[in-house]
Amino acid sequence: MDTNEYERLEQSPNNRNWKSWGPYLAERQWGTVREDYSPNGDAWNFITHDLARSNAYRWGEEGIAGFCDYQQILCLAPVFWNGQDPILKERLFGLTNGQGNHGEDVKEIYFHLDSSPTHSYCQYLYKYPQTPFPYDDLIQKNRLDRFQPEYEILDTGAFNHNRYFDIFIEYAKADTHDILLQITVHNRAEEPAPIHVLPHLWFRNYWKHSPEYAVPRITSISSDCLKTYSTRNGAFFLYHDAVGQQLFCENETNNERIYRSANPTPFVKDGINNHVVNGLNTINPEQQGTKAAIWLQATVPAKSSVVFKVRLVRNRIIEPWTNFNRIFERRRAETDTFYREFIIPEKLAPTHQSIVRKAFGGLLWTKQFYYFDVYKWLNGEIKDKLPYRTDKRNAGWEHLTNRNIISMPDKWEYPWYAAWDLAFHATTFVHIDPNFAKQQLLLMLREYYMHPNGQIPSYEWNFSDVNPPVHAWGVWQVYDIDKKKTGVPDWDFLERAFQKLLMNFTWWVNRKDVNGNDIFEGGFLGLDNIGVFDRNQMPPGIKSLQQADATSWMAMFSLNMLRMSLELAKRNPAYEESAAKFFRHFLNIGWAMDNIGKKNISLWDDDDNFYYDAVQLDNGKSQRLKIRSLVGIIPLLAVEIINSKIFNQMSEFKRRAVGIIRTRPDLAELISHIEVQNGNGYHLFSIMRGFRLENVLKRLLDEAEFLSEFGIRSLSKYHEQNPYIFTYQGRQHVIQYEPGESTSSMFGGNSNWRGPIWFPMNYLIIQALRKYYKYYGKEYIYEFPTGSGNKLNLKQIARALTTRLLHLFEKDENGKTHYHSAHEPFTKDPHFKDHHFFYEFFNGDTGQGLGASHQTGWTALMANLLLEMAEEEE
Repeated sequence: MDTNEYERLEQSPNNRNWKSWGPYLAERQWGTVREDYSPNGDAWNFITHDLARSNAYRWGEEGIAGFCDYQQILCLAPVFWNGQDPILKERLFGLTNGQGNHGEDVKEIYFHLDSSPTHSYCQYLYKYPQTPFPYDDLIQKNRLDRFQPEYEILDTGAFNHNRYFDIFIEYAKADTHDILLQITVHNRAEEPAPIHVLPHLWFRNYWKHSPEYAVPRITSISSDCLKTYSTRNGAFFLYHDAVGQQLFCENETNNERIYRSANPTPFVKDGINNHVVNGLNTINPEQQGTKAAIWLQATVPAKSSVVFKVRLVRNRIIEPWTNFNRIFERRRAETDTFYREFIIPEKLAPTHQSIVRKAFGGLLWTKQFYYFDVYKWLNGEIKDKLPYRTDKRNAGWEHLTNRNIISMPDKWEYPWYAAWDLAFHATTFVHIDPNFAKQQLLLMLREYYMHPNGQIPSYEWNFSDVNPPVHAWGVWQVYDIDKKKTGVPDWDFLERAFQKLLMNFTWWVNRKDVNGNDIFEGGFLGLDNIGVFDRNQMPPGIKSLQQADATSWMAMFSLNMLRMSLELAKRNPAYEESAAKFFRHFLNIGWAMDNIGKKNISLWDDDDNFYYDAVQLDNGKSQRLKIRSLVGIIPLLAVEIINSKIFNQMSEFKRRAVGIIRTRPDLAELISHIEVQNGNGYHLFSIMRGFRLENVLKRLLDEAEFLSEFGIRSLSKYHEQNPYIFTYQGRQHVIQYEPGESTSSMFGGNSNWRGPIWFPMNYLIIQALRKYYKYYGKEYIYEFPTGSGNKLNLKQIARALTTRLLHLFEKDENGKTHYHSAHEPFTKDPHFKDHHFFYEFFNGDTGQGLGASHQTGWTALMANLLLEMAEEEE
């Protein structure tokens, strides 16, 4: 079909048409809650990496650079073997949470290089050692204490002397159901090396649990073509251009290996692996099954490459290869044109354009078909017996039925959605695919996601956990960015989201304001170990925790809802009443942070000029937890700028707002002067007055505290030499600045909020500073860094913070990108050093990338910052 990417995107809403196929396979299905049928909830050990090749999954499929349809009926993915490994390379290897000294961690090197929004073109790079993959070495040598760095695959020597393959996996669509797969294997070594490439085609095993569906089949119809058929998606044909053996088995569990019981067929899921690697008679001689592979082999000359081609198409074609290369060339060119003409400003430096493009590519590659029916998971399938579980995880979420394409934080480390991550993902997606961004936000608010009580599901390990309430912020960002780009307001999206967000706001007020005093709790709030103790579980003697961050998030939530109300009131005056409601909520929260009550204390400390959490003790007293962390910075985020023109159009809202301030002036006395407008007619809604803003900024912009060379730290460096110690009832709790990996096992120990730099919080801080600038203007200047004597206005400070975050992606004097580790390939190997990871967080002192290595979801915010920087320059 002769069309361009922008047109394809317009034709493909809700994952249909050109988005019917995409990179929707998980990169790890094993070790997930969905697949855990253990009695004690031990998800990591119920299905391990070693068992995965033999176990037919219930809820989804996985692969390396895999493609599937939007319902994940039929799956396509390349599989590799270097001739020496004990197993085929079907899936990415990594350590479980219990094996890694810093929690779960993928131990592979791969890059999501590129993708168009419709996935009409995609490119992925997998680096595969030519020597035996060091599975055991990685497991054994990662048994270190938490004070040691992780032992990585580059430490094993597997890539020494360039003895590895660079395998580029590319997809192009000739039409909506015509998928071209090209695999280019580069030998980077000085001598020839053998490679086995086995494109796999298989059906997700849906028939075992859905007896209304017949078992599908894949059969050989010629020496170069397979045919698939199912009652769910009809017929497809898989062509392969090279001569190779066609192998077949069933996507059924190897019960003999896993459960020591009889197999339903002699040709089970690991049949292809066992035949290729061990020479066993485990493939179906009748050349049919529900899982198939083409066994292709080649010897790749030194410093050279070989190419393998596969085509999956709905309708049989006579000449599958005549236009194959031309289609790839066209789709690559169209993808280039889409980004160049519609997305990335020409004025950005080429290196910055590359970062933006790769951020979008990674974000698009981390879409995943996510299927999880909690009721069936808890109670068993139709006619099946009740699963035995002592741990009834998520028992209060039986209404939750997920069967959608969803943006994942990281498809290996976090192959499940996280609600607050998703809000950030959407604000990046809106630049390249506004419909998908909106759909993602609305999805979490649907009746089969959102709890009947109004809570938004958190993540599969505990849907009842509490994330920061940033969904309303995400909705407004997506609406506002889309409106600016198109000039057309999407009223329907905004109103649909607003109505459901009302329910979520009410849940927060009813469930997380325990004392009814507008001071909120919420628990860990996605910030894991940022507290001196686990904020989900109070130590003995502590009745409750009054959280400066939870309360500030709710102030921000109130302002987001106020802003949406005023926008919707332009079409329907009834929303002016909602605006008044959220205006009052905002005032109540701002007042409460300083006037909690006789027995409690203000969250603002007049001695330190900073916000802290406070604990209520069982002796009736309260005490501030004087930890200088992002908890005390988050009040900065509760800010909104609204022009007087909007107020003048809203007579009912204006009357009510003025009435509230006049009758209760005490509500407004400790927050910014809402009734005062600046010279440009803007009103400032903010918890912080000038004095408090100035003092919080002093700490925020102090290089001895929060300001790093690479952005804002999550905990003040002050605590490196001055650990905070909280002692009560003979128990001591300590928190100290840790710039890198966590030394605590709290929340699994695989992330750290006690010093490192996190992109989402930096992004929100930068956005807030821009809003303050819009009100205060260029006359208000502050030292940057604190104590330097260098004075900048708030807009310039926001720009300077953006520059520091960008510094992570720039090269040092040795040619190494700052966030890369010190391993030699990242400095010297051109096939390593110019590709980008998007890490979960970054060392607060060195900038080294840490945690999940493909957390493009919110680290893709770097693309937002670069696009916004270019817009500012205009």
